[in-house]
Amino acid sequence: MKTVLVTGAGGFVGKNLTEALRRREGVRLIGVDVDADDGEWKRGLDEADVIFHLAGVNRPRQEGEFALVNEGVTERILLHLEKCDQHPLILFASSIQALNDNPYGRSKKRAEEMIASFCAKHGGNAFIYRLKNVFGKWCRPNYNSVVATFCHSIACGEPITVDDPNKVLELVYIDDVVRSMLDSAFSRKQPCGAEYVEVELSFRTTVGQLAERISSFRDMRDSLLIPDMSDAFARRLYATYLSYHAGQAVSYQLQIKSDNRGSLAELFKSPTFGQLFISRTKPGIVRGNHYHNSKAEKFVVVQGEAVIRFRHIADNTTFDVRVRGEDFRIVDIPPGYTHSIENLSDGEMVVLFWANEIFDPHSTDTYPAEV
Repeated sequence: MKTVLVTGAGGFVGKNLTEALRRREGVRLIGVDVDADDGEWKRGLDEADVIFHLAGVNRPRQEGEFALVNEGVTERILLHLEKCDQHPLILFASSIQALNDNPYGRSKKRAEEMIASFCAKHGGNAFIYRLKNVFGKWCRPNYNSVVATFCHSIACGEPITVDDPNKVLELVYIDDVVRSMLDSAFSRKQPCGAEYVEVELSFRTTVGQLAERISSFRDMRDSLLIPDMSDAFARRLYATYLSYHAGQAVSYQLQIKSDNRGSLAELFKSPTFGQLFISRTKPGIVRGNHYHNSKAEKFVVVQGEAVIRFRHIADNTTFDVRVRGEDFRIVDIPPGYTHSIENLSDGEMVVLFWANEIFDPHSTDTYPAEV
């Protein structure tokens, strides 16, 4: 059992890290924040085998708070460890701003130097993370993260301001940060002294590109277009955007097309995936009676019973496939076969359809032909 102290446990990185630590076996967790009482700090420092030092400020009311908190809290930790002759592994969340000559950067740089000096003097071990701009769930909007601000505002239907669309951003995702820190704490060989570590996966974009991407996520509810989820940045950014929805805002209405046969709605579209749609069909109704030259489809009856009929348009070979909703059976629809689907149920039939391309009303590749 390892006792782990997380300073700044109530902050953005702290919340995500402590959530991951609580799921980890063999860990006893102690979390403190800057305003915790001396007893909590003492207990944590006295008992910790590993210290994740995240506590700090990056947008205080007064400039002097940078040194007071970022340097002062670090000094407080190290003085206590020195006094008690303790040498836990320290993982310090610094910032790439430590390379810049500004009040925040200077305070982070001096905190790094304090930790490195302590390790050299007392034989301690530390990993120092100079984090790039971190984004992800639970990040506070309108504070220090443009990603959080854009996601929150766009999700809430509020306008955003883009001062410099060409400004370059270097970003890391919160789950990648947490994963790297846990690996350093529990799997990686401990360093001799202080060692600088980077989160391996990072993303480079501009403010303008970021605003466009997040806006496209909002527009998905109308366009139904899913971004390319093979892109690691798109996956992480979309997950972040969704985390700013809550309550009834998590749901939205699809556009339903109805006629005497039943109803149909498109679900999702993607240039790489094709599209997905769903239909409800009344008893005894037949849909289809058409064929495609190139378009491929899959049918899945999820409620009711159906017969799917096929006829080869060149040699007139025919065959039928019967399916029931409880079977979860997929039926491929090959090009060159005219096909139909008939509801054999007493009630509504519900079918999920996939096509390998997005429907183009100007080039449908759909030709009427009775089975």
